[in-house]
Amino acid sequence: MLQDNKIFSKVFLWMFIGLTITFGVGYYVSINENMFYNVFSKYYLLLAIIEIVVVIWLSLKIRKMNPMTAKILFCLYSFITGLTFSSIFVIYKVTSIVYIFGITAILFLIFALIGYFTKIDLTKLGIYLFMALLGIIICSIINIFVGSETFNLGIVIVALLVFIIYIAYDIQIIKRNLYMIPQEDNLAIYGALQLYLDFINIFLRLLQLFGKNND
Repeated sequence: MLQDNKIFSKVFLWMFIGLTITFGVGYYVSINENMFYNVFSKYYLLLAIIEIVVVIWLSLKIRKMNPMTAKILFCLYSFITGLTFSSIFVIYKVTSIVYIFGITAILFLIFALIGYFTKIDLTKLGIYLFMALLGIIICSIINIFVGSETFNLGIVIVALLVFIIYIAYDIQIIKRNLYMIPQEDNLAIYGALQLYLDFINIFLRLLQLFGKNND
């Protein structure tokens, strides 16, 4: 239990650092018109590719990676996400963003506690959650061509539910990896990345559902 607490303290610390970088960079870029224009008119595709490469590399190589390299890559990923995140500060009201962030934090806390304390083995849900996530991606691509608002609403709601369950699932995966990833800092970064992604995805879905646009 003591080791669990030590690891999770580091996990949540790094998750907080990642979220702070993302939201801080996003807000800063949104209030600088030239920078915002450059991000979305010139470099968006490049940033998206780098973002995907970094998160895949970090996820696959974390067990053998130097701890400092893992931390740098995590911060880099959070920074790049912040650049692309800047659009939400332009589209939505800041008060709405803060409100949705608070709701996301409450949901995250509830399901993180469920994942930590429940005796039910949620790791068995891994394949089903992955299949659901794959289905969400496929349906999202299809809806690019269909353009149905009702279909999109359904996708958003299902995605929200999937990532909420992912929180509890990832908490259990982190506990299971206590002895599989020998480097304590690497395990903390691995856990922080998974929970960071859960938080961001839940936040974005809630923002789509309840966010108030700037006039």
